[in-house]
Amino acid sequence: MPNRQTKPLSPQQYLTKILNAKVYDVAKESNLEVAKGLSRRLNNTVLLKREDQQPVFSFKLRGAYNRMAHLSKEQLKRGVICASAGNHAQGVALSATRLGTKAVIVMPTTTPQLKVEAVQALGGEVVLFGDSYSDAATHASALEKKKGLTFVHPFDDPDVIAGQGTIAMEILRQHQGPLDAVFVAIGGGGLISGVANYIKAVRPEVKVIGVQMNDSDAMVQSVAKGKRVPLPDVGLFSDGTAVKLVGQETFRITEDLVDDFVIVDTDAVCAAIKDVYVDTRSIVEPAGALAVAAVKQYVNQHKTKGQTYAAILCGANINFDRLRFVAERAEVGEEREALFAVTMPEERGSFRRFVQTIGDLPGGPRNVTEFNYRMHDSQQAHVFVGISTQKGESDKLAKQFIKRGFTTLDLTHDDLAKEHVRYMVGGANSHASDERLLRFIFPERPGALLKFLDLLRPNWNISLFHYRNQGADYGRILVGIQVPSADQKAFKAFLSELGYPYVDETTNPVYRLFLRP
Repeated sequence: MPNRQTKPLSPQQYLTKILNAKVYDVAKESNLEVAKGLSRRLNNTVLLKREDQQPVFSFKLRGAYNRMAHLSKEQLKRGVICASAGNHAQGVALSATRLGTKAVIVMPTTTPQLKVEAVQALGGEVVLFGDSYSDAATHASALEKKKGLTFVHPFDDPDVIAGQGTIAMEILRQHQGPLDAVFVAIGGGGLISGVANYIKAVRPEVKVIGVQMNDSDAMVQSVAKGKRVPLPDVGLFSDGTAVKLVGQETFRITEDLVDDFVIVDTDAVCAAIKDVYVDTRSIVEPAGALAVAAVKQYVNQHKTKGQTYAAILCGANINFDRLRFVAERAEVGEEREALFAVTMPEERGSFRRFVQTIGDLPGGPRNVTEFNYRMHDSQQAHVFVGISTQKGESDKLAKQFIKRGFTTLDLTHDDLAKEHVRYMVGGANSHASDERLLRFIFPERPGALLKFLDLLRPNWNISLFHYRNQGADYGRILVGIQVPSADQKAFKAFLSELGYPYVDETTNPVYRLFLRP
């Protein structure tokens, strides 16, 4: 499914394509709104481009419809096909219905039923195949040839790029005053390619800044190395931007036209989702909040004041159950909460002294947001505590605890602590010798755990297991496995054959403090 364009289009040619793009049969001109609360907090004007208002709650239908509207009558008669488990699938399905053609949507078997039903409700014919997007895309390619269908690429196609570029056209028409930068989330690169082509042709002084997750930064790595870089794995929290390899055409355009990049993490995105909700009472998906998270980070880094930034809210297709995870991490992402592991002597009065220390911390009385206590042995006790903070205070507060005689670890930015250990304080077990601790991402589908257990050697004992559903297409699992030192090579082979993304946390100080036997 290569790019159809043999000779790259110039920015002027893209401008012409964007100006003539056919998107408004299905898409609406979304609002451009001032985020009043966020603007006030940042001392800069933040404009939100509300692509979450589209009929399928995402910008994706712009590019899909523009591509399909340029097909011949013969092509439309035969039908179209795409591979997608997300917003592109819904955009293609709706566009096909409007154009009176058939749409086959190949989705991984791991796709939640909610998304399958959403595509079917829009008129799409769903084919479930494989465990991943790559499997689905390979099958879609085979069906394309077998049935004579036309493939609609999610990002690496000039007509798709031009359709997405209409967002920039609207922004510059809706806001004709000063505009310093437009922040754009990047997955495969279709959105930023369209936006950059239009803005650099019409108002080249406006910066175009791309945004990626720290665990899905294929475009940033590619631009840095001057060639497309495939990622072995991508983080799945922002599933709308979880792309292992960016497009050929989108890479060329991004490398040439995009001014800068910002990398954000999960906590920052959760905080941005909350920021958008506070200002709009709308809940965007993680990919939809990337641009807002980047604006905040950019302002903090460059100390800007009085500037005007536009952030594209590119989608709002989020599973309701994921909101629990978002809410838990938003306070840390905004640095309104700090998390600490504190060791205190197991003696009369030490608990009271610790509580008094919290009350005496600089900055006045503080709320305790979480408190987990567990006696470790006759000499020591461990406390996992969350405290309300202002931005950047966690390190300073940790030093205050240490000054008062309490051994302290700042866990504010430790994923193991935030995802698992906060629910498991006091789980040390003297019988769990040779324990290895790993954080896995399991696909949320029947048989995922069974595959793990089937591959596990009978003599490797599971000594710890923690799972918490996040309402996503995947699950975060913490597993302790007793692996004899002589089996380390075999254990490495097991992890390779299993194929689930993982992080080895055996040497993490949080594990050693709370869980290590």
